[in-house]
Amino acid sequence: MSVTPEKLPATGRAWHLVRRPHGWPVPEDFALREAPVEAPAEGRVLIRNLYFSVDPYMRGRMNDVKSYIPPFQLDQPMEGGAVGVVVASNADGFAAGDHVLHFAGWREYASVPAQYATKVDPEAAPLSAYLGVLGMTGLTAYAGLLEVASFKEGDAVFVSGAAGAVGSEVGQIARLKGASRVIGSAGSDEKVKLLTEEYGFDAAFNYRDERPVAEQLKEAAPDGIDVYFDNVGGEHLEAAISRLNVHGRITICGMIAGYNDTEPTPGPRNMAMIIGKRLSVRGMLVQDHQNLQAEFVREVGAWVRSGELKYNETVSPGIESGAEAFLGMLRGENTGKMVVALNA
Repeated sequence: MSVTPEKLPATGRAWHLVRRPHGWPVPEDFALREAPVEAPAEGRVLIRNLYFSVDPYMRGRMNDVKSYIPPFQLDQPMEGGAVGVVVASNADGFAAGDHVLHFAGWREYASVPAQYATKVDPEAAPLSAYLGVLGMTGLTAYAGLLEVASFKEGDAVFVSGAAGAVGSEVGQIARLKGASRVIGSAGSDEKVKLLTEEYGFDAAFNYRDERPVAEQLKEAAPDGIDVYFDNVGGEHLEAAISRLNVHGRITICGMIAGYNDTEPTPGPRNMAMIIGKRLSVRGMLVQDHQNLQAEFVREVGAWVRSGELKYNETVSPGIESGAEAFLGMLRGENTGKMVVALNA
């Protein structure tokens, strides 16, 4: 039986991809369009979204290529993490007023099969945190450091893109778990200051400085590094290979430096070092680590509540800002997680 506590609107707006970007996406690649809003069919819930996430991996879904996740379809609503409130339910276990996390973002109203919606507690943490520090990006950081990179106490850790949602959490988890040294790179002097003064990194540098990344990393890590968490690729990966100690480990989480290249990105020129140093290099996808979800929420949630783990968000107000928020995230304009607030 459907439960509908509020009058539903006739239509809601959603962002569509209207053409596939070549190189850097531009606003003309997107369109904000209206679509009918209907009461949920059996087994579904209708959600009014409050926040949705924009993430680097979404750039890859804009290309019409086979990958680990299907590409966005042209002239259809895009997808991504979102949190909202149930306004109508036709599914057991969900009632109007419940707050849920789901994957039908980029729109004002979403009809979602109940099995793909997860209840969240707005009293335990701000709702937007379930898209970042306590959500997919947080689990990426937790699993990528502790499971993929096999972090152990005493390791020296280097994180690229360290002021972003994933990188900032990686560095703090490493510190809380007993790293001997935590180093981060970021794209501005302001973000570098944030890393050392707020997040507790031992050293950080601005990769947009005129000095090469390799030179800055050598200065920040005179004794080398044991773990490299890669969000950037390119010059950062090459520099990290040079500084890694014997039996060092690399987690390849993202390579945002090359996402908008129109030609293949050259690989590191020093990959032969992987042999002599016996390095381990592993790519990661967060969906492979759902077994850590309960442990992650318990441990990181406690750190967030105690203030031991800090996080920042960049909140873009209004659904109208969705495409520009995504483009700004690609340009590195966000500090921490970039989210769009629909009720702002």
